[in-house]
Amino acid sequence: MRLKNKIAVITGAGGDIGKAIADRFSEEGAIVIASDIGLDAGKSTIESLVENGAEAQFIQTDITNPADVEALMKKVKEQYGRIDILCNNAGVNSDEKKLPDVSFEEWQQVVDVNMTGVFLGMKYAIPHMNSGSSIVNVASIAGIKGQKLVAAYSASKSSVIALTKTAATEFGRQNIRVNAVAPGIIDTKMVDSWRALDKWEILSTANALRRIGQPKELANAILFLASDESSYITGETIVIDGGTLNL
Repeated sequence: MRLKNKIAVITGAGGDIGKAIADRFSEEGAIVIASDIGLDAGKSTIESLVENGAEAQFIQTDITNPADVEALMKKVKEQYGRIDILCNNAGVNSDEKKLPDVSFEEWQQVVDVNMTGVFLGMKYAIPHMNSGSSIVNVASIAGIKGQKLVAAYSASKSSVIALTKTAATEFGRQNIRVNAVAPGIIDTKMVDSWRALDKWEILSTANALRRIGQPKELANAILFLASDESSYITGETIVIDGGTLNL
């Protein structure tokens, strides 16, 4: 019960990783507020938690819309009095193409979700946080190494890492911790289309452990950063990639 009675907001909770985070938080005693732009996916996440006796609710939110995000955080504050944990998990991929071929519209969409969504989440949640609160942002190893053919994705995830460090510095004296995780390839629907590629065998084994990660493995690391077990860690990005960056 590492998160007993903690009020936790999770964005992108309708996806495979978001659901794994919600499950782990709930298992550890958190009151989960799941948000997602997808109504059915978000409700599905919450239904499984409630069926298991957890306290949880779904609030549909477009994280690229400032009014939506502000309303989400205000509603949580009004209902529970505070926000203890924020996990900025929502994100989208880029289509593979060289930088000159990336349309402005695609660039804007990816940056809006992956970077601006994280900014808005922190902007509107932090005023409702107290000493001991924790923020965990989901970045990517693409934001560390700069992955070819996904310029918008790499740039947006690199920005998440920078935003994490900035917020950690600004709010450390208030004992609000801000960290990030940088996953490699995780077994989700987002990577299902890659399985048909000729290079999938290489992609799926291109790390020290010779396999892709599971959503629960990423969720476990996020749980650690959200909990008091990481009380002396802030401004850090923990890489969860099976050793990809070490090769």
